[in-house]
Amino acid sequence: MKFARFGPAGHEQPAVIAKDANGVERHYSLAPITRDIDGAFLAGGGIDRARHALESSNLPTFSPDGLRVGAPIARPGAVICIGMNYAAHAAESGSAPPETPVVFLKPSNTVSGPFDAAPIPPSSEKYDWEVELGVVVGKEASYLSSVEDAAECIAGYLVANDLSERDYQLPGAAGQWTKGKSLPSSTPLGPWLVPADELDGGSLRLRSWVNGEPRQDSSSSDLIFGIATLIHHVSQYMLLEPGDVILTGTPEGVALSGRFLYIQPGDVVELEIEGLGRQQQEFYRAATPAVQASAGLEGNAR
Repeated sequence: MKFARFGPAGHEQPAVIAKDANGVERHYSLAPITRDIDGAFLAGGGIDRARHALESSNLPTFSPDGLRVGAPIARPGAVICIGMNYAAHAAESGSAPPETPVVFLKPSNTVSGPFDAAPIPPSSEKYDWEVELGVVVGKEASYLSSVEDAAECIAGYLVANDLSERDYQLPGAAGQWTKGKSLPSSTPLGPWLVPADELDGGSLRLRSWVNGEPRQDSSSSDLIFGIATLIHHVSQYMLLEPGDVILTGTPEGVALSGRFLYIQPGDVVELEIEGLGRQQQEFYRAATPAVQASAGLEGNAR
């Protein structure tokens, strides 16, 4: 069972993808039981309600042909990120593996669909890809007492691209991670949200490609800090709410390593995590408002 959202940005409709009695995978609308796939849906037992509705044949089917695929979770309250959570990636970044989780935030308005065209910032020269296992929180978590309690807070998993502008992120004595990680459409999510009880999030293969050439190839079993450990740790410092997304870190194989070129206009980046599907973005150079206005005037003159 895979949860997804289809339709124009800001007007996506909730759906579940599952096999019918004959083993044929079909798309079912969740409109009869929810307005969206969001924190309220997850906290209210939405995954189990969807299962029951499927078993009872109470959901209508539809064709996704021609429909945009949105992020599988509606705009989260928080996107919490973990830095340098694979030892090899820490090494290629010039850092020692952290002794405690590195935690930072991305604005939730950076979330975009898994196949949406992706803008490179106007002045960016070092825009980088990062395939990451995303964890969706299913219930409120604060000051959790154990890793076991943390595991109970996982609603499901998804593919994420933590796009990062390295010139904005790293120079200077303190670094500016927020500047390098907050750019528009820099967090593509999806295509699906898969419930936590349907796969082992601790042992999934993660891969990325740029223009068809392999870049990253690792496993979530190589995480320095495991998924439940991260949720327990983060809960000591902030309130986690249903629908929040935690990005668990990226493995080695990014442009920051110096082995590859940074993303250029026209590049196509693909990311895949075992059992969670594949996403793809084609990149273009974003224009500043002044350039857009100039282009509009030129067009009017013609």
